[in-house]
Amino acid sequence: MTWNMWIRQIHRWLSIAFTLAVIANVVAMIQQVQALWVGLLALVPLILLLASGLYLFALPYVAGRRTAGETGR
Repeated sequence: MTWNMWIRQIHRWLSIAFTLAVIANVVAMIQQVQALWVGLLALVPLILLLASGLYLFALPYVAGRRTAGETGR
């Protein structure tokens, strides 16, 4: 399995973790629980999702430059 496939798989699992954290946050808000950690619970997977998503977004552009640079010689 390549590095890119690992990032994609991690990104998928992080999206599930983020969804569960948001659901837990909504349930806590409905029950009127005022705990800071519940609100911050969704931020950890969200930050990691941002990092892996930006990497996956940039992947085709970086790969396109590599192939264009190799054929231009």
